[in-house]
Amino acid sequence: MDELMRRRVYGADHDDPDPGPQPGHVYRELVGGPLDGLLLDVTGWTDRRLREGAALLTEIGSYGAGGHTEYGPRDTDPRRWDWRGDTP
Repeated sequence: MDELMRRRVYGADHDDPDPGPQPGHVYRELVGGPLDGLLLDVTGWTDRRLREGAALLTEIGSYGAGGHTEYGPRDTDPRRWDWRGDTP
């Protein structure tokens, strides 16, 4: 759990003094791709949305500023979301 608490959350500002997970929130670990190692806050997401994954805005993917990178749940461990690729 200590390792999880030291991780940075997707969307946190780089200069945020506390960019890590917050108590009472639910997270998924992003694996591979441009956001590898970040945590995604999925607090309040529906089961359907959790099964579908997410297209996340990123400037460091294949399409640069305004592009998205897609992640979805791993079949063997839905707490880890694997990179599916980048989209414009």
